[in-house]
Amino acid sequence: MSSLTVTLIQPNLYWEDKTANLRHFETLIGGIKEKSQLVILPEMFSTGFSMRPADLAETMDGPTVAWMKQMAARKKIILTGSLIIEEDGNYYNRLIWMLPNGQYGVYDKRHRFAYAGEDEHYTPGHRRLVASVNGWRVNLLVCYDLRFPVWSRQQPPAPSSTPGPTPPVAPEYDLLVYVANWPERRSHAWKTLLQARAIENQVYVVGVNRVGNDGNDIYHSGDSMLVDPLGEVLYHAHKEESIFTCTLQREKLEEVRTRLPFWKDADQFHIEP
Repeated sequence: MSSLTVTLIQPNLYWEDKTANLRHFETLIGGIKEKSQLVILPEMFSTGFSMRPADLAETMDGPTVAWMKQMAARKKIILTGSLIIEEDGNYYNRLIWMLPNGQYGVYDKRHRFAYAGEDEHYTPGHRRLVASVNGWRVNLLVCYDLRFPVWSRQQPPAPSSTPGPTPPVAPEYDLLVYVANWPERRSHAWKTLLQARAIENQVYVVGVNRVGNDGNDIYHSGDSMLVDPLGEVLYHAHKEESIFTCTLQREKLEEVRTRLPFWKDADQFHIEP
């Protein structure tokens, strides 16, 4: 069975300074010694969690997307994280899944953080992005999405309408990724919900956050985590910049799902756009 090697980068961001952030990430990514397939950056990695999209937004042919293409090609990795994108007069908190060949997928954050005014500045997305790498299906979400479990819930197998044996089915995805700028004052919720999403969906979960104070003097303790399908924490980074690479084992995932096939008993549901 195939494995998947992922790298979590937990940085201290330079507030609204794209040049400094991209330079810093270039150094951090360049220093990864292990052979990694997927490198994960936090939410709004080039600016911090800013409510000034009119001043900071780029288009999809702008310098930060070009930088992602360059880094993915140079390191032969998939690179993901979110940034501020303008499109058709709207601003999006957009996660980009950048392949080494320059092709990419996008996910626009659905749940905007109204407590900080994100809903006043950014347009919500309505479609999930479940990407594929090395036989793994990866569901990619952003920060505040973590508080809404229906949006990440595995779709159970649909009941068969034909007689005879039920054809083999599998869960919709295998790894759930959250990129975030989640403040320290609510870190208990962050850590608890990451474990809950792993348990209820029977998947590996990665949460990548930032550290340090932002331009609004809000402190972030990081608490980036890797959680296994039973909810056990395999990695936790607290308060310091960190880079962590780990190989996820498919055998562990299949063992949990076979021994404890709870996902098959989930409720059928439909999410309105």
